[in-house]
Amino acid sequence: MEALVKFPARASCQGINSDITKRLSLRFLSSKRTCNLHFDKIQIQQRSFGSRKNVLKKSWDNSRISAIASKGDPKSGENLFSPAETVDQFYTCINEKKLTQLSKYLSNDAYFDDYAFTKPFQGKKAVMHFLEQLSTSMGQNVKFRVRHICEGENFTAAANWHLEWKKEQIPFTRGCTFFKLSKEGDNIIIRRAEVLIESPIKPGSIVLTLLKTMTSLFDDFPKATQWFLRSPHAVINWIMKIYNIFVAPFLTPLLGGYIKLWSFMIRLLSYAFNLAMFISNIFFK
Repeated sequence: MEALVKFPARASCQGINSDITKRLSLRFLSSKRTCNLHFDKIQIQQRSFGSRKNVLKKSWDNSRISAIASKGDPKSGENLFSPAETVDQFYTCINEKKLTQLSKYLSNDAYFDDYAFTKPFQGKKAVMHFLEQLSTSMGQNVKFRVRHICEGENFTAAANWHLEWKKEQIPFTRGCTFFKLSKEGDNIIIRRAEVLIESPIKPGSIVLTLLKTMTSLFDDFPKATQWFLRSPHAVINWIMKIYNIFVAPFLTPLLGGYIKLWSFMIRLLSYAFNLAMFISNIFFK
């Protein structure tokens, strides 16, 4: 940079008076200083950015998650070397009904825990059976729309998504899936997945009231709480047995009669509607 500044100054100063030469030299010196200052500022910014990068790296290490700016090509048939791209391929195979290729992204001891179901699916066979049913239930027009994929350390990833019908979002279908992956040879495969799905019921502040009530009961009866938390399924089964013995014999006939009454009313309304349409077609032809 100094050579570029000094060379034109010397060449342009021949045949010019000393006053102009001094002015030009002062201008070139000032521009040289500003350039040096600008270069120093760049170095300072680079150093500050490096220190900031270290701070961010520590925060990402603590949370073990970082955003993926772009995803791989979903059309490729290869298992790429990134957990985020493997997750993207997982949803692409479900959308495109490529079940044979989908099985290649699952380990033999795959564990799929969808919180909408009472029990998780364990083993590649059980997980694939569930995913086949899911793909069939979605039909030809419903697709997963993956909004973001985040990749963490130790082959972990997370994706938030929703379902779309012909590129229109379906209400109450937002969800988030957490993945644990592993490397087998040159492939990244899914070993564990946990799915959280949006609830169609929005109780709002009632949840806080119920939470306060539950925590108060837990604090008042700690031994019963420990027993309940250690075996919640046993408690639910016990409640279901009580329901089947004392409540179901009385409630089931009432519900059956209520359903029959509503079905009769619906049939009656449909007959009245068809009669009204028939009369309107006669008088308003």
